[in-house]
Amino acid sequence: MKQANLPTTSKGRTRLAIFCLYFCTGICFSSWASRIPDIKIALGLGDAAWGTILLMIPIGQICGMTISGLVISKVGSKRIFPIALTGYVLALLTIGISSTEYALIMSLIVFGFFGNFCNISVNTQAVTLENAYNRPIMASFHGGWSLAGLTGASVGLLMASLHIHPIYHFCIVGALVIVTLLINKPYLQADLKKEKNPADVAGKKKNKPETFLFLLGIVAFCGMAAEGAMSDWSGLFLIDVVGTEKHLAPIGLAAYMITMASGRFMIDKATQRWGRQRVLQAGGILIATGLFTAVAFPHFITTIIAFMIIGFGTAGIVPTIYSVAGQNTKIPTSIALTIVSSVSFLGFLMGPPLIGYIASATNLRYSYALIGLFGICIVVLASVIKIFRVNKRRV
Repeated sequence: MKQANLPTTSKGRTRLAIFCLYFCTGICFSSWASRIPDIKIALGLGDAAWGTILLMIPIGQICGMTISGLVISKVGSKRIFPIALTGYVLALLTIGISSTEYALIMSLIVFGFFGNFCNISVNTQAVTLENAYNRPIMASFHGGWSLAGLTGASVGLLMASLHIHPIYHFCIVGALVIVTLLINKPYLQADLKKEKNPADVAGKKKNKPETFLFLLGIVAFCGMAAEGAMSDWSGLFLIDVVGTEKHLAPIGLAAYMITMASGRFMIDKATQRWGRQRVLQAGGILIATGLFTAVAFPHFITTIIAFMIIGFGTAGIVPTIYSVAGQNTKIPTSIALTIVSSVSFLGFLMGPPLIGYIASATNLRYSYALIGLFGICIVVLASVIKIFRVNKRRV
């Protein structure tokens, strides 16, 4: 893999630009997530129907995954990301004006499609810059996404308390995102070029994905399922299980995002000290602990504390997996990330709707208990994946 060479001053400004663009993608998603209770109630949908609605974003993401890695590897994330983020904002606005179930379905599919392109292209930018720094910095970028989640949840709480319609809320967010994009677009970098191994070329293996990418995707799948449980169902858990008043429901998402964001700003140093394997194992333990606590003690204070524990747990899962996938493969970074994302986003595909179906048949406590088992799976998988055992210093 070629070492990315950027001037010191350029590295600092480029890092700030990528951080801001992670923030943009995060606030688009969290703005939608923060208004889920309002949109669900406005359309008069039950838990099972809402579980089906939540399938639409992952379906859109999967549609994007079929082409995003190839398109970005050919055209470059520097050119694709501005287009993708603009589409993401426009899709958010259509969600805000959706007055029927079918309009919402179409809007969420488009939202998921552009969201996937944003995800792959901005993470490709981050892997390129991390290579230039030659030390872990990926988690701090994902911290920008989580900080945006906290901001979006807080703004959503304010907007819901003031009874402001989602479309006006989303227009404000969209305008700020576009301005931020225009300011930081000039600092996007050309993608990292992988060195060709003559032996691989001779054996026609240069484009063959390594098996460990699929295993990394499963670990990320478990983490994403927990993230989906929090972003899509935390507010409804507080309302339906805990009995919290509707206008206080966004506090759950905000509490989760606080610890997720703060945790991600600590993960890079933790990775340098203890290694990526231990970071993943600790994350899985915290996810399981938090979800089982919320299930066992469904009271407002204990549930908020449990959500905060889950936030610390999920903080390091996805950035760690993306960093390993991007830095330790021979195939183009965007394709490696697409493979991992294709597996991991099944967590968003299966997790939230599964929660809805189980909640409809029983209640949300049983749904959250199931997702808690995924935390245990993370611990087990991180302990057995070969790449963590054969080269601990590097990963």
